[in-house]
Amino acid sequence: MTLALAGRDLRRGVPVEVMLAGDRVAGVRDLPPGAVPADQWLLPGLVDIQVNGYAGVDLNAADITADGVVEIVRRLARGGVTRFCPTICTQSGERMMRALGVVAAACRAHPAVARAVPGIHVEGPYISREDGPRGAHPAEFVRAPDWDEFARFQRAADGRIKILTLSPEWPGAADFIAKTVASGVTVAIGHTAASPEAIRGAVAAGARLATHLGNGAHAVLPRHPNYIWEQLAADALSASIIADGHHLPPAVVKTIVRAKGIDRTVLISDAVALAGMPPGDYDWIGLKVTLSPSGRISLAGTPYLAGSALALAEAIPKVIEYAGVRLSDAVTMASTNPARLLGIETGGLAAGAAADFVVARYAPGALGLEVLQTVASGETVYANA
Repeated sequence: MTLALAGRDLRRGVPVEVMLAGDRVAGVRDLPPGAVPADQWLLPGLVDIQVNGYAGVDLNAADITADGVVEIVRRLARGGVTRFCPTICTQSGERMMRALGVVAAACRAHPAVARAVPGIHVEGPYISREDGPRGAHPAEFVRAPDWDEFARFQRAADGRIKILTLSPEWPGAADFIAKTVASGVTVAIGHTAASPEAIRGAVAAGARLATHLGNGAHAVLPRHPNYIWEQLAADALSASIIADGHHLPPAVVKTIVRAKGIDRTVLISDAVALAGMPPGDYDWIGLKVTLSPSGRISLAGTPYLAGSALALAEAIPKVIEYAGVRLSDAVTMASTNPARLLGIETGGLAAGAAADFVVARYAPGALGLEVLQTVASGETVYANA
């Protein structure tokens, strides 16, 4: 199967056509000026390493099904996401294993899901018990790192767990991190109240990511030292951020991007099931919440956040605005960097590169990308009619 896509090259700004053959790029050629609209861009496929749910489907629900996973894959493709990590959060061991097993079963049964899911992200249960750092994770299921339990998780997931977010404040955490890293899993620090010394120990043991840095934290911290500064300063840690304008103020987004640099910043959605749904009032996980037109999910009648409704494509113009970066830089944060963290490829303008691309319209000042076409492994998985 061959396919041709056209848009402006992110790096050079000139119109190009990329020819695909199967799941690889067969060739790339420049097009004459004006051959494509000035606001039409050819982007690598977006990669979201933290998706808890989408479009009414909750990956952590007790009744999650393989069909629900299929629906998330389909809906994320509409926003240019070609690869993502289903994220399974703190619950009882039995419930977490069931959710992991459902994702694994969906990958076995559906080639499109197996293609879209390069790995699973497990967030918890080995996180801080403290209010603030624990976030919305249920306190009764937070527990110390347990290698035998994690091995059971990995078996339930058919070996598909690729990221584990934990807090290194627990005794023995450094040894657990080293063992987990040796097994081929990326360890991320998150939902933590760890001391700077424990953060440094985690990094020395092999932790390589700070999960949604600046969130899952106390409302008030010592000005220094604290676990946010320590993670910002750790050169070995990349940082994922939720750039929706609600979870982090623009100045904080800018500071994290400047401290970590383009190549160590990862944009994530951290989307929950209400992402992709119309604004309104909802009963969700036993809570009454409001999804505003601006995409903020709040506990009804309060200013308190109740999750993220961000689509990854919406984070791109936000980080451009907040951090003063270029479109190419923002796309790197949403595509190349998370792909590298997972050890996978995304689309590239060179023969032999992976055929994962998004054709999208974007002009400076736009609120988001208008996705026209999403191609994964050389197949069109979404086209805007």
